[in-house]
Amino acid sequence: MKVLNNRAELEQFVSDVKQQNKTIGFAPTMGALHDGHLSLYEIAKKENDIVISSIFVNPTQFNNPEDLEKYPRTVEKDIEKLKDSKLVDAVYIPSVQDIYPETLESKHYNFNGLENEMEGAARPGHFDGVGTVIERLFEQVKPDNAYFGEKDFQQLKIIETLVKNLDLPVKIHGVKIHRQDDGLAMSSRNVRLSEEERKASTIIYQTLKKVNDWFRIITIPEIKKRVEEIFENQKGMELEYFLIADEETLKETDFFYKDKNFRAFIVVNVDKVRLIDNMHLE
Repeated sequence: MKVLNNRAELEQFVSDVKQQNKTIGFAPTMGALHDGHLSLYEIAKKENDIVISSIFVNPTQFNNPEDLEKYPRTVEKDIEKLKDSKLVDAVYIPSVQDIYPETLESKHYNFNGLENEMEGAARPGHFDGVGTVIERLFEQVKPDNAYFGEKDFQQLKIIETLVKNLDLPVKIHGVKIHRQDDGLAMSSRNVRLSEEERKASTIIYQTLKKVNDWFRIITIPEIKKRVEEIFENQKGMELEYFLIADEETLKETDFFYKDKNFRAFIVVNVDKVRLIDNMHLE
């Protein structure tokens, strides 16, 4: 596996691949890699000739400077994990200068309103930061296919919209949430949980499964009330939000429509660790 430490090294690698008419599969990350990331590369490996990873903690998508500072950076461990997996042909580790050569600012995008829902409502400008870094990485890596986990479902929809609106020559693939054996969605933030908090956090997935059982049997306001009651009794946990939304528009709904697909979204703060999860409702 090649480690590409700057844009020039990446461009040479990509040029060589393209000259051989080989397809590139790409999954960008912010590092602190876990098996959820590797699940993206497993699929990419099956569907492409060459697989590229990237590790870049993107400053423009953080609203809170403290969050940016605390974000785990484990580049050496990440490189070893990728090497050991034997799934990735190259990892791109750009500097801020490689991605933002002129000014450390986001472009402004129209994501058809998706950017105003859920995470976007609380974090203005966040998805402009996501869009900017993804557009620039796509421009540099030139992937044929790109892979993103459904754990960040809103981000996935934002990236699909970005590609469609800008007519970028890359196909976006959503990959199912990779969970630990007890159901907890894999996340780089999980390492910040104590053992006790880690065990307690499985209530998030258990709650989503209950929501799926209740779906179309009781009303959405009643489901929301039950979810709120579950977390009122969880010590050290605060329910930031729970909602059920249309999978296409991400707009919250209080009513079921037969011809639409719905997904439950939840955010829980465990001490100071913010955990997000979601589930397609059958």
